[in-house]
Amino acid sequence: MKTDDTLLGDAKPNGAVKMSQFARLTDRFREITQPFIGPIVLFAIWWMAASGNWVSGNLLPSPISTFGSLWQSLVSGDMLTDAYATLKLTISAVAIAGLLGVPMGIILGSSKKLYQSVEFVIDFFRSTPVTAMFPLFLLIFGIDDSAKISVAAFAAWLVLLFNVAYGVMNAQETRVLAAKVMGASRWRIFKDIMFYDSLPQTFIGIRMAVSMGLVVIIVAEMFIGSIHGMGHRIIDAQQVYDLEDMYASILVTGIIGYGLNLLFLGLERWLVHWSGR
Repeated sequence: MKTDDTLLGDAKPNGAVKMSQFARLTDRFREITQPFIGPIVLFAIWWMAASGNWVSGNLLPSPISTFGSLWQSLVSGDMLTDAYATLKLTISAVAIAGLLGVPMGIILGSSKKLYQSVEFVIDFFRSTPVTAMFPLFLLIFGIDDSAKISVAAFAAWLVLLFNVAYGVMNAQETRVLAAKVMGASRWRIFKDIMFYDSLPQTFIGIRMAVSMGLVVIIVAEMFIGSIHGMGHRIIDAQQVYDLEDMYASILVTGIIGYGLNLLFLGLERWLVHWSGR
């Protein structure tokens, strides 16, 4: 027969296992629910501000009516048409920026003397508000989608060029020196060390370029002749004072930007999983 001490000894491990399982479940529940805390708090503040007249109803509609308008626009397909138009222009602009910016950034970054010779030009245009370039691009490309894509590609290209060049220039010098000591050629050093060390900064540049490209496309759609696009939809809703549709369109624009950021962040984690190790 088991004594009382033996029974107590058996109960202690069982209790510890249950407590450990409960702690894991609690941590898992917290991981799942934590990302939703911010949106829920924002929705609650928005609802209280609208229903309590903290802000005039002429400026801030109810979140319920806003999401109702969003649902109707999605069901009718109007919102999806405008979202697709904006997404298509943004991806086109970023693709052009990537095709030009990545190889040029690698070339500039691999030679500090070459980068220093054009550093002023890059910094000058990077510091110039891209909206100031709208008239120039309109003169060159006219008032169609090519003007929007080109000005967004230019803005994204500058961001990407700088980040890629910076990433190549700041490759870990200890690895480069070790490779030189072992007799590696400049091409092998660049291909096997500098290129891979620059990838984390390159992906940061890509995500920044995507955000910049989306911003420029939205602004261009507002003020350069457009019949579709989220920028055109937002400014049209503002002009006819359709606040629910305006706020719904702003939300969809934010979702597009956030979704693109998550996409490239996931791609970065998949391709550059060794970063920081």
